[in-house]
Amino acid sequence: MTKEYMLGNVAIARGVMESGAGMVSGYPGTPSSEIIDNLRAQKDLGFYVEWSVNEKVAVEVAIGAAFAGIRAFVTMKHVGLNVAADPLMTVSYAGTKGGLIILAADDPSLHSSQNEQDTRRYAQFAQIPCFDPATIQDAKDVVSFAFDFSERFETPVIIRSTTRISHGKSSVELGELKPSTNVADFQKDPSRMVMMPNFARGRHGVILGKQKEMMEALEESSWNVLEKCEGSRIGIISSGIASVYAKEALHALGIKASFLKITAYPMPDNLIIEMLNHCDKILVIEELEPIVEDHVRILAQQNQSATVIIGKNPVPRVFELNFEICRRVMIDVLKDHCVVSAVEKAAPPKPLPPEITDIVLPPRPPALCVGCSHRSAFQVIKEVFGKNAIFPSDIGCYTLGIHSGVVDTTICMGASISMASGITHSGEKKAVCCTIGDSTFLHTGVNSLMNAVYNNSKMTVAILDNRITAMTGHQPNPNTGQTAVGVESIPVSLADVCAALGASFIRVVDAYDYEALKTAFRDAKNFDGVSVVIVQQACAIVARKLGVKNNPYAVITKNCKGCRKCINFGCPATEFNKETAVSFINSQCIGCGVCAQICPFDAIAEVKK
Repeated sequence: MTKEYMLGNVAIARGVMESGAGMVSGYPGTPSSEIIDNLRAQKDLGFYVEWSVNEKVAVEVAIGAAFAGIRAFVTMKHVGLNVAADPLMTVSYAGTKGGLIILAADDPSLHSSQNEQDTRRYAQFAQIPCFDPATIQDAKDVVSFAFDFSERFETPVIIRSTTRISHGKSSVELGELKPSTNVADFQKDPSRMVMMPNFARGRHGVILGKQKEMMEALEESSWNVLEKCEGSRIGIISSGIASVYAKEALHALGIKASFLKITAYPMPDNLIIEMLNHCDKILVIEELEPIVEDHVRILAQQNQSATVIIGKNPVPRVFELNFEICRRVMIDVLKDHCVVSAVEKAAPPKPLPPEITDIVLPPRPPALCVGCSHRSAFQVIKEVFGKNAIFPSDIGCYTLGIHSGVVDTTICMGASISMASGITHSGEKKAVCCTIGDSTFLHTGVNSLMNAVYNNSKMTVAILDNRITAMTGHQPNPNTGQTAVGVESIPVSLADVCAALGASFIRVVDAYDYEALKTAFRDAKNFDGVSVVIVQQACAIVARKLGVKNNPYAVITKNCKGCRKCINFGCPATEFNKETAVSFINSQCIGCGVCAQICPFDAIAEVKK
């Protein structure tokens, strides 16, 4: 038996490699990105890997492979499933030939997301199976099972990971690697693959008819397990990673109770009914939405059960659960069934009085990296458009432009351009300049720009082109000229794309050329229509990794007048000492030279080697 200590996403990738998958696609999004980052390095297992331009495309690519009989695996974060909802809701009718798994990584507590969603709702909506692993071992092992299940019932399936699964670490028992043995053999079947109304009507009944058989198969599997406690009329039903916290709290409090762990959906009706018949009180513990709770209540009503069902309130409906939350809920709800000494022993220590100190810690908000090309773009946009202009923005590193006062909206990928167009057509007279990254523009910004041009909007679109998908871990995209596995490709010309969409004002400018930036944005502001400024410069982190080295810069103290313009620029490499900038720019400096260009007193100069 071989075990390895690994990140959850690495374990999921290992599960793909143990399942004989033939196709992997996805779009990077925290907390899911590392899955494909690990799979794209595998050269000998015979599967195809790609970073797609968005989640909808990724799912459609995988559906094509699955229709040809290949096992296909797609990854994204939870909000990416919103983008992919269109093909998802119809492929559930069509079904598949090869296995099709869609992994969506949820982010309870919004560690790196603009909302927290429960992907189980999508599975319920689409009427397809969903697996909600409780441990990292489960997350690896469920992949092979899910592929088998998908092929058995000719249905796509969803695996719902969460941040604590994807980014947790654990010792994982490994299986044998299984190179892809799928041979593509697309068999025409219009009644399933052409979802025109006449065919789709019949398929709806087919997927409804599968639900009971799928539920029974999952009920007999190891993924939904009932542990009955004879002599106790108390029950706990829990799902996913919450079941680990719940069981730990149960043992810590010495509560004797039956325990039903749900890892797979459709839910095990017979096991739930068995719990209802066995228990007078059931506590349902799950993260985010009351999906299990609602189903338990429906079954209780249908079976005229008098069992008391407790779920949300006191169990929180927002943010992550943990051991302490579960323990507190159990004390509140099941106090009469706790071992008293366990409650006292588990009570949190009384907080120590705060130490009196005069030290005030400075705030440490997230900031753009030293030399980030976005910083100079934001500085110029603020200078040219003024603080009263309106600045819609998008999802990416550049959302941190909020600290520069040039991010007024952020909703979802590609929305900055669409929202800017809506603002201009609302009758608003103030100038509008939106910002979007290169990868996000290719993800869903292209259609938005087409719409803005077509509808004669007056606005400026700043495409912040740092030549990579930076925020999620520096994955390539069609703009980089390299595929997910490092194969050279034809790089997309953003300028040509914009021209093809009808934009007549397009300016490409170096992010480190401050005067050229100002000229470009001034002209763009004055243009009567949609103007596009493409601000180019490689991500500073990627440039450093590639060995790009520029001469550093230093402050000429005698010239410094203490205006603080360099400090207000926000680069962490520049420091200030009382009345002037310090004479050295710290070792983080990458030599972009923008600080020297914005200094009005020529007090910053390049240090020649």
